[in-house]
Amino acid sequence: MAWYSQTWNWFNGAWHEGNPPLIGPRSHVSWLGSSVFDGARVFEGVAPDLDRHCERVNRSATTIGLKPTMDPKAIEELVREGVRKFAPGTALYVKPMYWGEAEGLATIAPDPESTQFCLSLFEAPMPVPGGLSVMKSSFRRPTLESMPTDSKAGCLYPNNARVIREARAKGFDNALVCDALGYVAETGTSNVFMAKDGVVYTPAPNGTFLNGITRQRVIQLLRDDGATVVETHLRYEDFADADEIFISGNYSKVMPVLRIDDRDLQPGTFYRRARELYWAFAHDKSVSRAA
Repeated sequence: MAWYSQTWNWFNGAWHEGNPPLIGPRSHVSWLGSSVFDGARVFEGVAPDLDRHCERVNRSATTIGLKPTMDPKAIEELVREGVRKFAPGTALYVKPMYWGEAEGLATIAPDPESTQFCLSLFEAPMPVPGGLSVMKSSFRRPTLESMPTDSKAGCLYPNNARVIREARAKGFDNALVCDALGYVAETGTSNVFMAKDGVVYTPAPNGTFLNGITRQRVIQLLRDDGATVVETHLRYEDFADADEIFISGNYSKVMPVLRIDDRDLQPGTFYRRARELYWAFAHDKSVSRAA
């Protein structure tokens, strides 16, 4: 039995079902890590901010020296075509990606002209808000000088993976990850918010973590709704003392944190409002459609 859920991939002008072999041992990406991707969501018949995800994957490709070969609008249309291959209402993860196939003149860098593109759509149920628990990770986020943190590059994710492995080994679901100066940057999988005394706070983008599309949308929605949202430097102790904590990310959108260390929390007013506002935005037919 295949380990993956129902999947359709567009590559070289055709749709392929399952998990087709697209790279080999001599492919640049397989041993030198020249890959970028993005992640959008299709759920309940909508695809919020699909255009922004399709635009960002091209920016990510350029950042690591690849040459985008697809217009973002064309990627959007392929997504809508692919959605129709699944049963109506299926929740999907949408993953456009680029990678380097051949070495360039500098050997270790990919040849931009060898850039390959694939669009992968696969079944992925939306997580139900539950008891997410977090701790403080012993690992740190890299800086822009050391890694391409301004892109959604595959080479960044082994660091995220060790954050999650450490958290799970200690009985937590996830962890807050600090930057090199000791300020909280994000969790191992998402951007993070906290509220204290009626104000929402979130780490200010400083080049160490991706300023997520869902993050930006949540900030805008809360501000438009009258909430005060402050982007600033935050220490782990600020989160440990917060009235509420919640996360934002493409995979699960908006979820509450219900435990930090040994302290239990409740889903708070701002979390509930952010999730309600996001779902209302996502179902606004003037800005979001899946097919």
